[in-house]
Amino acid sequence: MKHEQNPRPQFRRVDEQHRASIGFFIDGKPSQALAGDTVLTALLMNGCKLRNSEFGDGPRAGFCNMGACQDCWVALEEGSRLRACSEFIREGMRIVVA
Repeated sequence: MKHEQNPRPQFRRVDEQHRASIGFFIDGKPSQALAGDTVLTALLMNGCKLRNSEFGDGPRAGFCNMGACQDCWVALEEGSRLRACSEFIREGMRIVVA
């Protein structure tokens, strides 16, 4: 199943908006995050979902947010995988969540 952008982000930033902007890609589409954001935060701020819930029809946004549950694994275009909740976004990162 191909990644689809949600009309509204699952996360909303309420503070720390002064940090430097980081450019990265979600499924080849240019996106923006702030320095210090985790990959999970960057994805959710950009209207991305990791997958659909197994227990309902809503989007999943990770589960434990501390690297223990295996729910937030994503791939990079070059083939490696990482836990989105514990890895920081980097300039030019090319994330695949399809």
